[in-house]
Amino acid sequence: MTKESDDRADAMFHALADRTRRDILRRVLAGEHSVSALAAKYDMSFAAVQKHVAVLEKAGLLTKRRSGREQLARGDVEAVRSVASMLTELEQVWRGRIARIDALITSDPDQED
Repeated sequence: MTKESDDRADAMFHALADRTRRDILRRVLAGEHSVSALAAKYDMSFAAVQKHVAVLEKAGLLTKRRSGREQLARGDVEAVRSVASMLTELEQVWRGRIARIDALITSDPDQED
């Protein structure tokens, strides 16, 4: 991985580390929503929701467009797939390690001479 792709991965996982941002992402993956409509769903200020949306946008997990006076947010499915791909790679590393540990545990110590 390059520094740029590492930085992008860091931004994505940082964005996904927050429960509210994950919920916002679920909503905008299901369909486009105005930021004000999203803000109405949470017990926090519009500005706070706007900041969450900005973190998701900076991470590349959603895009915004202006329609009149509203900002509309839409989830980026390809970005979410790239996160899933990164997690799959990590899972494969750990599965390999677990398989090696299992092999060591079940191996016959008398045969290792």
